[in-house]
This record gives sequence, structure tokens and C-alpha cells, in this order.
Amino acid sequence: MVTIRLMHAKLHRVKVTDANLDYIGSITIDEDLLSQVGILPLEEVDIVNLNNGMRWSTYALPGIRGSREICPNGGAALLCQKGDILIIYAYEQHQREQVLRNGHTAKVFVADENNNLQELIVQNLIPVGNGVELQSYSDKITLIEQHILGDTS
Repeated sequence: MVTIRLMHAKLHRVKVTDANLDYIGSITIDEDLLSQVGILPLEEVDIVNLNNGMRWSTYALPGIRGSREICPNGGAALLCQKGDILIIYAYEQHQREQVLRNGHTAKVFVADENNNLQELIVQNLIPVGNGVELQSYSDKITLIEQHILGDTS
């Protein structure tokens, strides 16, 4: 069986509220933001800094609920500064065959300038024939994107 890695959660364009060099690793993220997309405490995340192009992997720690905190810790504090815009991704491993049979869902939290929810996008892989169809819906429950991928005959 072939194992594939799929994005299941994304915090898009969140703003760094602090950077703590003296903390022992990780990134602290408001617990509300984590729960909106389903990222678990201690889950591995990949991060891209849109201000300088730096990329790194670490693990998520829950911050104070409602604080809108995004705080890279430890060495990652050297890769960004307060006010930088980040994209934070989390992945799941699945058997390719199961995804083609059962589909997959990912959630994307699009932040405003204060790390509040601007839009929630749900991306679904829908089994179609021998392939999948990608459908993206915003929190307004409208289809915003649809792609047919793979052999659907």
C-alpha cells in the first residue's frame, strides 16, 4: 500500500504577535485557532514566513484561548519578528487507496489583520470513478473551486 501525506489543516496569513527566543522550541498558537482547523497540541506543523521566505517545522502548543497569539519560540524566534505574516500547515498520512475510496477533508482558516477568522474554507477530496474531485467551500457555503483530478472514467 502506498502512503501519502495530505494537508488537513492550515492557518493562512496569521500575524506573529511575539517571538520568544528563550522558550524551549515550538510555536504557541491561540487554542481557538487550533481547534478551528483541528490541529492538536504537540502536532507537527510546517511554517512559511511570507515576509522573508523562511520555512521550518516544529510542533504546536496551545496558547490562551481568545488571545489570537502566534508566537514562534526558541530558534524559530530568529526566523521571524513581530508583525510577520505566516502560513502554518498540518498534515496527515493516509493510504492512497483509502483516500481514493473515502475522500479527505481539510480546513483552512484565513485570518484578518488581527488573527480573527476572515473566512473558513473547507476543501474536500470527493471520490469520482478512479480519481478524486477537489471541491472548496467557504464558510458562506458556496462552491469556490472545483477540480477533477486523476482518471475519472
